[in-house]
Amino acid sequence: MLEKYTEDSIRSLDWKEHIRLRPGMYIGKLGDGASQDDGIYVLIKEIIDNSIDEFVMGFGKSIEITIQDKKVIIRDYGRGMPLGKVVDCVSKINTGAKYDSKVFKKAVGLNGVGSKTVNAMSSSFKVQSIREGKTKIVEYCRGELINDLKIQKNDEKPGTIVTLIPDEEVFGNFHFIREYVEKLLWNYVFLNNGLSIYFNGERFYAKNGLLDLLNRNINGNGKILYPVIHIKEDDLEIAFTHSSKQYGEEYYSFVNGQHTTQGGIHQAAFREAIVKTIREFYNKDFETSDIRTSILAAISIKVMEPVFESQTKTKLGSQHIEPGGMTIRNYINDIVKRNLDNYLHINPETAEALLTKILQSEKERKELAGIKKLARESVKKASLHNKKLRDCRVHLNSNHEKRLDTTLFITEGDSASGSITKSRNVNTQAVFSLKGKPLNCFGLSKKIVYENDEFNLLQSALNIEEGIDNLRYNNIVIATDADVDGMHIRLLLLTFFLQFYPDLVKSGRIYILQTPLFRIRNKKETLYCYTGKEKDKALKKLGLNSEITRFKGLGEISPDEFKHFIGSSMRLDPVLLRRDFSINEILSFYMGKNTPDRQSFIINNLRVEEDILEKLKVA
Repeated sequence: MLEKYTEDSIRSLDWKEHIRLRPGMYIGKLGDGASQDDGIYVLIKEIIDNSIDEFVMGFGKSIEITIQDKKVIIRDYGRGMPLGKVVDCVSKINTGAKYDSKVFKKAVGLNGVGSKTVNAMSSSFKVQSIREGKTKIVEYCRGELINDLKIQKNDEKPGTIVTLIPDEEVFGNFHFIREYVEKLLWNYVFLNNGLSIYFNGERFYAKNGLLDLLNRNINGNGKILYPVIHIKEDDLEIAFTHSSKQYGEEYYSFVNGQHTTQGGIHQAAFREAIVKTIREFYNKDFETSDIRTSILAAISIKVMEPVFESQTKTKLGSQHIEPGGMTIRNYINDIVKRNLDNYLHINPETAEALLTKILQSEKERKELAGIKKLARESVKKASLHNKKLRDCRVHLNSNHEKRLDTTLFITEGDSASGSITKSRNVNTQAVFSLKGKPLNCFGLSKKIVYENDEFNLLQSALNIEEGIDNLRYNNIVIATDADVDGMHIRLLLLTFFLQFYPDLVKSGRIYILQTPLFRIRNKKETLYCYTGKEKDKALKKLGLNSEITRFKGLGEISPDEFKHFIGSSMRLDPVLLRRDFSINEILSFYMGKNTPDRQSFIINNLRVEEDILEKLKVA
C-alpha cells in the first residue's frame, strides 16, 4: 500500500537537523579517520580556514592547535569575532563576514556554513572570542546551545579559541592520524609566508612558499632532472620540475589557500599552458603526454568569490579571476608563457635537460605503442571470459560525491573473492581477484605493466593508464590473508603501486583490510577479535568455556560474517609514505637483490619477535 502524499508529508528542518541528516553535502564522506578526506579532518579545516582568513587580512601571525585523543583546540590571534555576534556566527546558517569583500578579500570561507557544520557535528563545541579587553564564551552540544555566558573583562591577546569533539553518533569510533593533520598544516604554512602554526607544541613554518612545498615532497620521487622552476606573479604562484623515476603526473593545487585535491580550472589551465609554452619554445609539436609525463607541480591562485563544485571545496569551477574580469585560463597562460619562456632562455642547462626528458618519453611511448594495443585487446577478452573484476554499479567519473564512497577490494584466490563478492555492497564495492602471487616488478620498466596479464588487467580495472585523474575507485583495499603468503602479496602489490603509480599511495588511496583473527561465541553472543588482547577481553566477557575459532584465511569467513567486516564498521589501515623515506631506497632494500643486508635485517628482527612470543607464552 502506497503512503499518501499530503501536506503532512512536507517537513522543514532547522539548520542543525539538515546538516546531521545530510552530512555529505557539507563534509563529503564521514569515515573514522583512516582516510585523509574523512569528515573529521574537514571539521578541523573549517575552523582553521577562519583563522587563516584573519592572517591573510593582516591579523595574527600564529595559530595554535592541540589534539588530545578526540578533543581539538584551535587558537588564533586574529581580531576575534564581534562579541555580540558570536552566537549568530556559529549557529545561524549563511551568517558571517565573508559576504563583505571589504572585510575579507579572496577568503577561503565563502558561504557562512563552515563553523555551523562543525557545531552541528560535534558532541561538544565551545567558542571563546577575545577582543578589546573583553571576552564572550558560548557552548553547544550537537548544535544545541547549552551555555551562553555574559561578556566579561579579559586581558588576554585578541583572537578566537574553538574547542570541539566530533560526535561519535556521526563518526563512530573515530581517531585522528597525525600524518594527515601534519600534511594539512604544512600546506597552510607553504601558502601563507610568515605564518607559524604550532601543533601540540611543534612549529610548522616555511619561508619560500611552493618552492618549499615541492622540495619537501620531492623526496621519494627519485632524482629530479633540473632545479625546481619557481614562478610568482600577482595572485599566481607556481613551482614545478620533472622526476627521473616517476610515471604519470603529480599536482598540488590550491585556491585561496584551499587544497583543491580534485583540481579544477586552474590546474587544467596550467597543464595547457606548460604544453603550449614548451611547444613554442622548442618550435616542435610534441605530444602532450611526452611533455607532462613525470611532472611534479604545485600551483596556487587567489580568486575573488571563487565557485567550488561542493561545500568541501575540492574542485574549482570558477572561470574568472574576479566577477567580470579576465578568465583564469588566459591569466595563467599569460604568466606561464612569459616567465617560463624567459627562464628557459636564461637557463640553457635546464632547457637541454627538459628537451632530453621529452625526447626520452617520446621514445618510450613509441616503443610501447604496439604492446599497449595488444594489452588492450587482452583486457577486452579477459573482461568477457575471466571475470576477474566484479564491478560496482556506481561509475565515478561523472559524480565526485559518489566517488568518495567507492572501494575496490584486491583479493587473493577464488575463495576469498567469492566471500567478499557475496557480502559486499554491490552499489559501491567492487572486487578484483588475483591469480597467484603478482610479479616482483621492482626495477622493471613500465613495459611489464602491459606484458603481465595481472598488472595489465589491474591497471585497466583502476583506469590509471594515463595517471590517477580518472581513477574509478576512491579507495583501493588490499584484502589478503593474515599469514606469510598474504603479507608477501601485499608487499608485491605495494611494489607495483610505488614503482609505477606512487601518486596513488601519496594521495592516500591505498589501504590494508583488517579482518578478525578470532571468533569467540557462546549461546547468547558472538564477538570478533582482531588481536590477542581483544580475544582475552572477549573471553573475560563471555566466559572461558566459550567456543574459539581461529580464522586462517579470508576464505574461511562466510559471506554472512564478512558483511560485518566490510560494512560501516570496516577496519582499514592506510598505507602511509613517510616523507624521510625514499621510494627507491625502500623498494631497493625490501625487493631488490641486496640479499645479505636483508638477511641480517630479518635475523635481527626475528629475534625480537621470538622474545615477544616467548613473553606472551609465559603470560
